Amino acid sequence: MLKHGILGLLSYGDMTGYQIMTVFRDSLSHFWVAQTSQIYRELQGLEKNGWIAAVHVEQAGKPDKNVLSITAAGREELLRWLREDTNRSLVRNAMLMKTFFRGECDLDENIAYFKSLPERECLFTKESGEAEAVSDQYRDMLNLPEKALFWKFTIRFGVMYEEMVRAWCEECIRELEGLKHEDSAD
Repeated sequence: MLKHGILGLLSYGDMTGYQIMTVFRDSLSHFWVAQTSQIYRELQGLEKNGWIAAVHVEQAGKPDKNVLSITAAGREELLRWLREDTNRSLVRNAMLMKTFFRGECDLDENIAYFKSLPERECLFTKESGEAEAVSDQYRDMLNLPEKALFWKFTIRFGVMYEEMVRAWCEECIRELEGLKHEDSAD
């Protein structure tokens, strides 16, 4: 899917590898983690497949650069991917794996766990204002208001997901505290 994310970025306009990394960090990294080396490896594969083309640009007084653009075949691949049915993503969630086995820990420790979980797991909401500002900046810079709407959808998903995690933690705490009161009544 990383390759399709890169194709999507290049569908907005030509970019260097460095620019792709910067835009990726400012946008896609909120929901897709990739290292610089992974992105550059994907760029090589995309070029090999004929989905992107590189133009070598010499610069006076600066290192030369390669400007990358999506090809017609690359745009076809991006659209094919966007239109295909999405299989359910494999879920690998360390928080849920640990929660499943928390019955091994004592009640007070579990209450503390759920009280501290939101500050560890819910970091996006604190950054969502910045994400909105960056989204607006790219919308204006690229003059793509109709596409920026979909960028906002992903930001809203992040905020709503964290609201759900907080509500879930509060519910877990209430149930655990209820058990604690039952134990003290016995």
